[in-house]
Amino acid sequence: MKVAVVKYNAGNIFSVIHALKRMGVDPILTDSAEELRGADRVIFPGQGEASSAMHYLRESGLDRIIPTLTQPVLGICIGQQLMCRHSEEGDVDCLGIFDADVKRFRPLRHEDKIPHMGWNQIQNHTADSEPSLFKGMDGEYVYFVHSYYVPLCEHTTAVTEYIHPFSSAMQKGNFYATQFHPEKSGRTGQQILSNFLAVDAANR
Repeated sequence: MKVAVVKYNAGNIFSVIHALKRMGVDPILTDSAEELRGADRVIFPGQGEASSAMHYLRESGLDRIIPTLTQPVLGICIGQQLMCRHSEEGDVDCLGIFDADVKRFRPLRHEDKIPHMGWNQIQNHTADSEPSLFKGMDGEYVYFVHSYYVPLCEHTTAVTEYIHPFSSAMQKGNFYATQFHPEKSGRTGQQILSNFLAVDAANR
């Protein structure tokens, strides 16, 4: 299986590559339209700032390539946010794959710390639907680092509570996304990545 990781100006990309290699997958890191379209799976990971990331994607033409991919695509952390319509971070229009806007966490109580960082639970996920990133799971904990979030919407496939409920995972057709970092989420994260790699592109 050929797995491509999108190369752009975001951090934490190599953590995803190392996680895949631990699973026996040797991915390619690329911003080539030909290589991305020719891959069996594409992962769009990263940590960073939305407006500068979108500027890079537009300069490189990746903003036109990513939404047209037809194989299973997984966005991680800012990858999920950039797949949405608009982000409050830098007040920037994004890729528009998901019909949702990215909001900034605003504390409601003194103990509400921003960013939301650490282990939290994924709930109400679509473990029983096919295809699913959460097959065989029930209320697992995963690792988050983010100051912005996607509200619950029609594309939400898992919910996490921090200040209020938000979309910790999303799906639309062949596009999957997680706000959390599967590559930093131990065995649960490895299982989620394995489930993604096992998704049948014809069954979306």
